[in-house]
Amino acid sequence: MGVFKERGGQVTIFIIIAIVIIGAVISIYFLIPKAETGTIFDATNPEGFIQTCLEEEIESTAETLSLQGGTIEPEHYFLYQDNKIEYLCYTAEYYKTCSVQRPLLKQHIESEMMEEISEEVEACFNNLLENYRSERFTADLERGKTTVELLPKRIVTNFNDYVLTVSKAETARYDSFSVVLNNNLYELTSIANSIIEWESNYGDAETTIYMTYYKDLKVEKKRQEDGTTIYILTDRNTENKFQFASRSVAWPPGYGTAGVASL
Repeated sequence: MGVFKERGGQVTIFIIIAIVIIGAVISIYFLIPKAETGTIFDATNPEGFIQTCLEEEIESTAETLSLQGGTIEPEHYFLYQDNKIEYLCYTAEYYKTCSVQRPLLKQHIESEMMEEISEEVEACFNNLLENYRSERFTADLERGKTTVELLPKRIVTNFNDYVLTVSKAETARYDSFSVVLNNNLYELTSIANSIIEWESNYGDAETTIYMTYYKDLKVEKKRQEDGTTIYILTDRNTENKFQFASRSVAWPPGYGTAGVASL
């Protein structure tokens, strides 16, 4: 009987220890401050908080722009597979070359992205301040200007003149906020610009040249019955893509080549 009592006592001790451990884990989980986005707060790394808070929104915005010819709300577009794809080169006439619609495509995309993410930028910085104050910090933020820049293989969002000052036992100052997203939209829009220039001068761009020069690039041409061509540029490695519409040297219905062509 003594043996059974001893074993029973050991089991009871193990159960108590297990309960204590589970309780501690649950307490830690709920006590760690988090932003509404689920971003874990670290008082010593506000830059990392902003990066994590915003990168999903920036990535989503970049994808939308890429599928719609570089515009969030296209006005002059061709509807293709439920996507409103902006015309970047267009003429309503037959046999004529098109006119470039977005001569400053890169700058236009940067401006569209900056405007689209502005509300989320405000929300993320507000969440950052709330997290500091919930930890009994004094936190003040001087807001500056947000800029978005397409660069080789990345999209960089800078928060110029944003200055965060926090104090508790000591005072710290942070003024280097930025979000970097790995994305080669810069390269794809550069190739799109080259195709648009070809379309505006000659019509019907010869896309095999681009795939010969850029080994990781896939170019598809989807010709439509009204003379529109949908260009789809895809990086084979990253699956990043950019698509846009062009109508240049179009033939009347019943003439020329209709249907779909992929290269």
